[in-house]
Amino acid sequence: MKIANIDLGPRPVLLAPMEDVTDASFRVLCREAGAAMVFTEFVSSDGLIRDARKAIAKMVTSDEEAPVGIQIYGNLPEAMVDAARMADRAAEIAGGHGADIIDINFGCPVSKIAGRGAGSGMMRDPDKMVAITRAVVEAVGKPVTVKTRLGWDENSKIIVELAERLQDAGIAALTIHGRTRSQMYKGEADWTLIGQVKANPRMHIPIIGNGDITSAEKAKEAFDRYGVDGIMVGRASFGRPWIFSEIRHLLDTGEPLPPPGVRERVALAKRHLALSLSLKGPVTGVYEMRRHLSCYFKGLPDFKQTRIRLVTTTDPDEILSILDYIASRWGDCPLTEETSVYGV
Repeated sequence: MKIANIDLGPRPVLLAPMEDVTDASFRVLCREAGAAMVFTEFVSSDGLIRDARKAIAKMVTSDEEAPVGIQIYGNLPEAMVDAARMADRAAEIAGGHGADIIDINFGCPVSKIAGRGAGSGMMRDPDKMVAITRAVVEAVGKPVTVKTRLGWDENSKIIVELAERLQDAGIAALTIHGRTRSQMYKGEADWTLIGQVKANPRMHIPIIGNGDITSAEKAKEAFDRYGVDGIMVGRASFGRPWIFSEIRHLLDTGEPLPPPGVRERVALAKRHLALSLSLKGPVTGVYEMRRHLSCYFKGLPDFKQTRIRLVTTTDPDEILSILDYIASRWGDCPLTEETSVYGV
């Protein structure tokens, strides 16, 4: 699969952009595990044009992550164009590798974003969505992609027609989450409409499916049953970057890859912590890793008190000591994917 001139190989598996999850340290781990491409956390167009320090910092990427997309969101056309131009020059503005792709977030369902007409809130105004997309495409030199949903609610699943319009606006690829905005993350993702978009003879850009990819088997089914060009993994990657290795191994060999043992997870958690500390310092580095630390060892018996210690301490050295204790106490405890999956 190619996005413009970026070759991601056959049946690529991508890491979804997620706020407070896909920071630089986690993106590096997922790329090492086999993610074909990763994306930054959501970057506010308003924050960028106001030169907000946090928004600028989110655009910092590294060569180890490449290819990497910077995802922007907003509901004001001029602000989105200005933000896209800044993302296009991210290496110059923020430092680091910069962006290989500019991705537009038309999919986030949370109220503070969708409620003000950004993210999936744009599904209620498809004309404006298409106009913003076209303006961004025309404003930047890098490929532009879009991530969106099926529609606003059950009565407005507009994705089949909308996909054509977004393609005509000039995007290089389209990612579709198989839920409406009203569903948030509840219920099962509906891949049938994703399959219809892919089967549409008018569509010629890559179609990437997203939603409920929680195992290598579900990833393979998505490719085999719906014919998508790529898939994107979101919440199932929390504290589980090895899901990309599992999916890649099954797709390439036809054989399942056993999940990593406790000691392997401890080693990976230590590397994750070291990366987070080096990039963000001891305070933010520890705080922002807690979401992942709470999931690395999901399924271990009698683990509650240790988990509480792991995600409440602010001392990096204490975290390392707890991780060593986990390795010695549960090192031989078997884990399965069923017990380690966090979500979808």
